[in-house]
Amino acid sequence: MTLIELEHVWMNFGETTVLQDVCRTFEKGKIHGIVGNNGSGKTVMMKCICGFLRPTKGRITVNSLRIGKDVDFPPALGLIIETPGFLPGLTGLKNLELLASLNKKADREAIRYAIERVGLNPDLRQPVGKYSLGMRQRLGIAQAIMEDPSLLVLDEPFNGLDKNAVQTMRDLVDDLRRQGKTILLASHNQQDIDELCDTVCEMDAGVLAEIR
Repeated sequence: MTLIELEHVWMNFGETTVLQDVCRTFEKGKIHGIVGNNGSGKTVMMKCICGFLRPTKGRITVNSLRIGKDVDFPPALGLIIETPGFLPGLTGLKNLELLASLNKKADREAIRYAIERVGLNPDLRQPVGKYSLGMRQRLGIAQAIMEDPSLLVLDEPFNGLDKNAVQTMRDLVDDLRRQGKTILLASHNQQDIDELCDTVCEMDAGVLAEIR
């Protein structure tokens, strides 16, 4: 069953074309890998799917809802795109509680569970401003999963993690697939793609091509 469909999607920033006639469907319940060099357009495509950017031309539907027309953002979406932004003076738990208060989909127990799943201590008193890069990245993943979304868009989610943490996060992503989640995963690490992904596409100069 198709969950995401991109139909002839173009994205221009002034004279620069970032996405060129992207046509692609992503099936429900699978991990879809997206590879490509920096500046290839994969992050822009992800932002368009999430509703953060409006394509210059074309249409994007998620779960039969057209983004930018039927809904502004896909429902039941969790994401990590670029460096997660948190309030540096607050703890990780307090940051996620504030974010969760916007949608009111995750209670305190769900937030604590999400923090524990990524290998952090929800009772840690240290403010996020004193977190290492890897700890902030883990907290970003916790934020993405805390509302139990059916769709996850993960752009380089394992950046800054040490070897053990990367394996823990791979196991988490694999477990989310077994729960029936649909995941778009962009990674520069070939092992992430080989171990986790059911399908793989490559973005090159705004053109998306299927690899497997």
